[in-house]
Amino acid sequence: MCGIVGYNGYDQAAPILLDGLEKLEYRGYDSSGLAVRNGKNEIEIVKAKGRLRILSEKTDGGNALAGSCGIGHTRWATHGEPSENNAHPHISDDKNVTGVHNGIIENYQELKEKLLRHNYRFYSDTDTEVAIKLIDYYMKKYSEGPVDSIARAMTRIRGSYALVVMFRDYPDEIFCARKDSPLIIGTKEGETFAASDVPAILKYTRTVYYIGNQQIARLGKGTAEFFDIDREPVEIEPKEVKWDAEAAEKGGFEHFMIKEIHEQPKAVRDTINSIVKGNSIEFGETGISDEIIQGIGRIIIVACGSAYHVGMAAQYVFEDLAKIPVRVELASEFRYRDPLLLKDDLVIVISQSGETADSLAALRLAKEEGIRTLGIINVVGSSIAREAEHVFYTLAGPEIAVATTKAYSAQLAAVYALAIQFAKVRGTIDQQKYEELLAELGTLPGKMEKILEDKERIQWFAAKYSNAKDMFFIGRGIDYAISMEGSLKMKEISYVHSEAYAAGELKHGTISLVENGTLVVGVCTQNRLFEKTRSNMVEVKSRGAYLMGLTSYGNYSIEDTADFTVYIPKTDQHFTTSLAIIPLQLLGYYLSVARGLNVDKPRNLAKSVTVE
Repeated sequence: MCGIVGYNGYDQAAPILLDGLEKLEYRGYDSSGLAVRNGKNEIEIVKAKGRLRILSEKTDGGNALAGSCGIGHTRWATHGEPSENNAHPHISDDKNVTGVHNGIIENYQELKEKLLRHNYRFYSDTDTEVAIKLIDYYMKKYSEGPVDSIARAMTRIRGSYALVVMFRDYPDEIFCARKDSPLIIGTKEGETFAASDVPAILKYTRTVYYIGNQQIARLGKGTAEFFDIDREPVEIEPKEVKWDAEAAEKGGFEHFMIKEIHEQPKAVRDTINSIVKGNSIEFGETGISDEIIQGIGRIIIVACGSAYHVGMAAQYVFEDLAKIPVRVELASEFRYRDPLLLKDDLVIVISQSGETADSLAALRLAKEEGIRTLGIINVVGSSIAREAEHVFYTLAGPEIAVATTKAYSAQLAAVYALAIQFAKVRGTIDQQKYEELLAELGTLPGKMEKILEDKERIQWFAAKYSNAKDMFFIGRGIDYAISMEGSLKMKEISYVHSEAYAAGELKHGTISLVENGTLVVGVCTQNRLFEKTRSNMVEVKSRGAYLMGLTSYGNYSIEDTADFTVYIPKTDQHFTTSLAIIPLQLLGYYLSVARGLNVDKPRNLAKSVTVE
């Protein structure tokens, strides 16, 4: 989950590296470092513990480091505590090899013992230092150059990695390798870039190469060559990034998160417009044909975090509209319980980054079993996008805040469209209902905008209860799925202990936690479940809870129970998640702001979980 950048060109490298690291700080922020080759052909390394600004101050914004070739890293610790010693870049004993790494090397202790027997010494507690010194070992043993030494190291390393390496005796080149961890290469005339994610280099180039799994890259000044693990040259076609560079900037908002909350209507509109043409859905490049839909017996949705909550909402929508059985699985559990997969299953993997380690592993397991796979992904060319049999790209654009908002909403739009098409093809809805659902789907962005116009009420409420220590979200059916995501937003950015419960389960233990002043959010968007959930709200209120109600316009009787009520526009019951989640995102955001926390980079979390 660390962030990597590399630059080889003719401009001063350090300011460019720092700029790229700033765009990647959501991936790691407990330490950072730079390595730049100076005019004496020496590699100068500067590291700092803590936020990136400390490294920037230490190097005068990069101006203190001369040289036009370098690498940088921002760390999220996995091996070894946050410290300057453990910060990247790491070097071999004689400074022959310098490198940065994202991932986890599972057999690092075994490799470390091997290197100790060959008189290597270690100064850090990291697995990365082991990888760098292993490359150096093969460089010295076989004397066949960087590509060969990296390839030999790759055959010995077990785990995941994106490596960017400089060699003392190859002054005009940077070398990269990856397995399961994200890494992209960008080029323009006279300059080459490496990075963990597109926003780091979008300011400089739109031409990118997605280096494949177990491949190596040699980066000159404006050139990129690629090799497989057998050292054979491979061809990779460049891609043009369509994102607007300004989309990765705050654009006048105080934080990326609030900016991205406001970008949700566009993300949903763009995702819908990519597949809805007139009165029909055309999946086109996804390859999901009507014949394939007819032959699917069961859907298994695999995801982590907020994407898992998309799956929970999708389960209700698919089963109700298309009458097809759906299981929703946590990717981190899926492959460890030896799942029973059937030949007519469809495994849908949902991931914003397309690099989520557990989700990628689940996808590969499904493929090994011969099961059809579909990825719902936001990043073109990511690992899951490349490996899934079918890909549905959401069009959320770059999402920088660690807590997802617009990617989540775009994923919801994608599963709605899939469920509607499944229902039509399988004959569980008629043409009239199909067109009605598509028309209503098209109204969601406008209704989302209307909710955002009333955000000041949520801001007032969040400020009033910014000292809350415990919070509970309750709901039934789709409202329970909404509650799960609302609760996650609250805990991940405001650090309030927050839990979501199926409202009907309150009497089975949860209600014992409610006491005077406990904040409870009751989500009531499903008409047939409205009265049942409201009765549960009455139960917690009688135990002293302070109640926030969230429902659709027209359900004004909730004000007889709730102390504070938020209304969303009416929509089809299957789509209420897209509207109801916005007030809960705003609640988490404004409560975090009121508590003076770092909204975009919450403690201990990283944007893309690329290690287990």
